[in-house]
Amino acid sequence: MSSFQGSASEAAAISARLDRLPATAYIWRLVVLLSLGGFFEFYDLFFTGYIVPGLVRSKLLANVAIGIFTGPAAFVAATFGGLWIGTLVLGFVADRFGRRSIFTLSLLWYCVATAIMAFQDTGLGVVLWRLIAGIGIGVELVTIDTYVAELVPKDLRGRAFAVNQTIQFAVVPVVAFLAYELVPIAPLGFDGWRWVVLIGSAGALVVWFIRLGVPESPRWLVQHGRLEAAEQVTALMERRVQADLGAAPLPPPLTHAASEAHGGGSFAEIFEPPYRTRTLMLVVFQFFQTVGFYGFANWVPTLIAQQGINLSASLLYSFVIAIANPFGPLLAYTVADRIERKWMIVLAAIGIAVFGLLFSQQRTSGLLILFGVLITLCNNTLSFSFHAYQSELFPTRVRARAVGFVYSFSRISTVFMSFMIAFFLQNGGVPAVFGFIAVAMLIVVLSIGIFGPRVNHLQLEAISH
Repeated sequence: MSSFQGSASEAAAISARLDRLPATAYIWRLVVLLSLGGFFEFYDLFFTGYIVPGLVRSKLLANVAIGIFTGPAAFVAATFGGLWIGTLVLGFVADRFGRRSIFTLSLLWYCVATAIMAFQDTGLGVVLWRLIAGIGIGVELVTIDTYVAELVPKDLRGRAFAVNQTIQFAVVPVVAFLAYELVPIAPLGFDGWRWVVLIGSAGALVVWFIRLGVPESPRWLVQHGRLEAAEQVTALMERRVQADLGAAPLPPPLTHAASEAHGGGSFAEIFEPPYRTRTLMLVVFQFFQTVGFYGFANWVPTLIAQQGINLSASLLYSFVIAIANPFGPLLAYTVADRIERKWMIVLAAIGIAVFGLLFSQQRTSGLLILFGVLITLCNNTLSFSFHAYQSELFPTRVRARAVGFVYSFSRISTVFMSFMIAFFLQNGGVPAVFGFIAVAMLIVVLSIGIFGPRVNHLQLEAISH
């Protein structure tokens, strides 16, 4: 009994030491390194829509079918099918083998799989390797969220995720520009879409070497009884922060630090009190939030055309919207830790609904672009807020598998959403589409607003009780 109490006391002390660290250059360097991995992960995810025209022109998708999905839809289905497998089926691996190991392994996984895809000469080969790459991307999405939440101090989590998502969404205009330049041509006789794919793989491999300097999560080490290793990593982080501070002393640790029970968790635990309510809340949230995010982002050119507006510079319009992507979390950075996380999500969802309904009433290109940008800013504010929020609501022992489980419902919803958007667009036009999105955002507001606990400035260990 005394041994357990001693280890619990040491674990609480390590948590308290991590949470008292100020936001120095070293802490931000860790956030940036993790985010650079996410940058190429988002590159790999977002090039899906941009390279489809090149795949169609190469006639690689002409005879490909996966169930009800044929041609380009099969390629998209393979992407989200892989993401679903990675988030739901393999979400547990970061809990079992560590954040750092899975962080680097999953990056290497989808780099290699994507590079192999670039050299495929059959549609089946392209779709198969896209599915395999999607699995790696799904694992990485889960791991980055848990890793960032556990490494940064409690008063910095909101801003850390804002920076994380700003860096990741900054890739959208990059991939849009590269696709604009390369997909229509074939440099050195090599299809342009293949160049777009390989550029992402090559860049991610460089980041893989950089990220070898990121330490393992001390909280994960504590959870697995490796107190000596956790102490070494925590002391290293303190030395690096102290070097940034110079002569200024580190703040004192918290006097009343919380700790978690040691040992491995089980998947069933997320359906037991007090986590059951949180799990069900996030399942509902994830299923409906993607209606607003992908319902707009993936359909915006079609929605514009349905408004009777002929934008001759459609690629330029797409590029303008793409540029807006990183500015949502960037603009929210200053208030990310001032406004309670759950209310940030609620405000962003309300913005998506309101600006979407206003978008549906416009008939001029200028106002369509304005409200399109505002929807994009709200979408990405919602994104960084919920990525932080869902990683804060579960204990370290099951954090990755819990995040993976609830996040997987957004992948299921993406398929459902595509059919529903098409149905409403055909039968009610753009106003019906945004009416559907507004209803989905109302469900988001109610689920988070009513059932979501507070998280700002609280220790992870205290939130998870």
